[in-house]
Amino acid sequence: MNLAYLAVTGVTIVVNAGAVAADFANAGFVLKTAREVHVSRSWLPLLGALKAAGVVGLLLGMLGIRIIGIAGAAGLVIFFTGAVIAHVRARVFYNIAFPGFYLALAVASLALACCRFFTAS
Repeated sequence: MNLAYLAVTGVTIVVNAGAVAADFANAGFVLKTAREVHVSRSWLPLLGALKAAGVVGLLLGMLGIRIIGIAGAAGLVIFFTGAVIAHVRARVFYNIAFPGFYLALAVASLALACCRFFTAS
């Protein structure tokens, strides 16, 4: 179980760190998607910071502060649930797989972090 936790959480950290970098760089695809789902460009730094906080939380969880890892994963679950809802509300379905994929990784990381937390001796 520990190997699954490390693998899934590691992938979640890496892909979200890439998304954070794209947010802060104002990447074209980020700006296009934000427009399509009716998110103001002025919100992008805050949204990037929220994702970054989730990444830091997951990393701290991997380093032994397990409750912070759970909080980071839960924050990402909430964040990407909101992203999926934004896509559905705006009827932007052609790329909904991206926030859906990030949501699935966050859910898996949260489940594994909780299992790790509650089975720790």
